[in-house]
Amino acid sequence: MKTKRLTFLAMATAAAMVLSYVESLIPPLMAVPGMKMGLPNIMIVFVLYSLNWRDALAVSLVRVVLASLLFGTVLSLAYSLAGAIISLAGMILLKRTEKFSPVAVSVTGGVLHNAAQIGVACLVMETNLIAYYLPFLVLSGTVAGILIGFAAAFMVGRVKFELR
Repeated sequence: MKTKRLTFLAMATAAAMVLSYVESLIPPLMAVPGMKMGLPNIMIVFVLYSLNWRDALAVSLVRVVLASLLFGTVLSLAYSLAGAIISLAGMILLKRTEKFSPVAVSVTGGVLHNAAQIGVACLVMETNLIAYYLPFLVLSGTVAGILIGFAAAFMVGRVKFELR
């Protein structure tokens, strides 16, 4: 891996970690447990559009593991990994069609992230009752996805770099 690319990925991961930390300081705004903005996904969508899906996956996985170690628990790692992997898979598929904007891709990621976390919660708690949170999380994932998508699209349009 070239030095510029590695440096860029390290900086993107560091920025995602800072956003994770900032997000951990924000008190919950809603009565639904676990509802967050997903600020670190600004960097994931940015890397997905600026480089490629492999780099976005690397930044996402490193960020999830480090954030869980620093700000979370082993259980939060399970929720975060499930959400990150499923949401990134959906975002990659949509982006590959080249028919969707970063905003649409981000909304998809936000909704899939929440759906995956509900799935893990149903398994952990051994009940499907937790699925009643899903409509609220789909709404919050959509709103957050729009905001995250606009921020990432702004960065993609403004931040230019040469990795050669």
